[in-house]
Amino acid sequence: MWQTMTVRFMRWNRRLAVSLTCASAALALTGASPPTAPFVHKKKYVMGTVFEIVAYGKSLPQASVAIDQAFQEILRLDQVMSDYKADSALSRLNRSAHSHPESVPPDLYRVIEEALRYSRLSGGKFDIAVGPLVNLWKAALRGDRTPSTAEAERLRACVGYQNVELLPPDRVRFLSPCVQIDLGAIGKGYALDRAADVLRSSGLSRALLNAGGSTILAMGAPPGRAGWLVHLRDPSNQVDPQVMLFDSSVSTSEQTQPSLLSQESAGHIIDPDTGVPARTPFAVSTVTKTATASDALSTTLLLMGPEKGRDLVKGVADTAAIWISADGQLKVASSGPQILLPDGMQVGQERQNRIR
Repeated sequence: MWQTMTVRFMRWNRRLAVSLTCASAALALTGASPPTAPFVHKKKYVMGTVFEIVAYGKSLPQASVAIDQAFQEILRLDQVMSDYKADSALSRLNRSAHSHPESVPPDLYRVIEEALRYSRLSGGKFDIAVGPLVNLWKAALRGDRTPSTAEAERLRACVGYQNVELLPPDRVRFLSPCVQIDLGAIGKGYALDRAADVLRSSGLSRALLNAGGSTILAMGAPPGRAGWLVHLRDPSNQVDPQVMLFDSSVSTSEQTQPSLLSQESAGHIIDPDTGVPARTPFAVSTVTKTATASDALSTTLLLMGPEKGRDLVKGVADTAAIWISADGQLKVASSGPQILLPDGMQVGQERQNRIR
């Protein structure tokens, strides 16, 4: 029997980046009795990663059926938002919206609308129209040659969220002949929010949803618990920051590490201002109310850095963020949620430490 549930963020690119573990020591410390309600834990590979759902229900069959329906919703959304599938709604939009407004499914319209919101909020650091650059550097990640400065600069002229126009209720138009939308920094979070809606419609209120270890969404809490305890990514292995999730989400973003053969290797997070992979020592974890928001903001705050990112966090309700580097640089900011550190310092205290 599981006695408590602990979720741990690992490196973004491991096949299974989150582990749900027994923690009898934590149970002993709290003095709580083990939860007795039945739960179901299932996994599914979709959107290029492993999704996991743990759910409590009135019965095991109820929870199992609800999880299967939630996975079907994620599969459906993959067909809407994928840029790998030529027949997806997003791929069709990227091919056709340059010449005329294109009608799109409601979910694609909504996720583009959300992405444009974060593009504006970040002044373009999060840019939904970064697709041409993402595609260029994807090839380098697969082992092709590193793009030249001239190639990156040429495609950078195609980037700009201002070139994406929404025409209510369901049409999208591109205002540049080479713009392409990329939803890689928001799509998995959006899928988790919609999967959670499916679980709720099935009568479930206690569940944990995980998209490949980079985004986690909590519904309620396990029976007898205050929330779902999540250990955040810590490149320094010295801090072990944690957050207790209850009807909230956390996402972590971190640049792909250079290969052993080249320190100039490509990365998967592209800075739209420079046209090349972002160079940052930090991993960033962001806590918000929704998975859509945490997914988008973690990438945004990684690109902005802790100094500018702190001001953004202060301006967004119910948001917290922590930046940690491998050498122990630490920066925290919050407009509400608490991130727990070993010495008891809370996010809202706004200080910067170098761990010694």
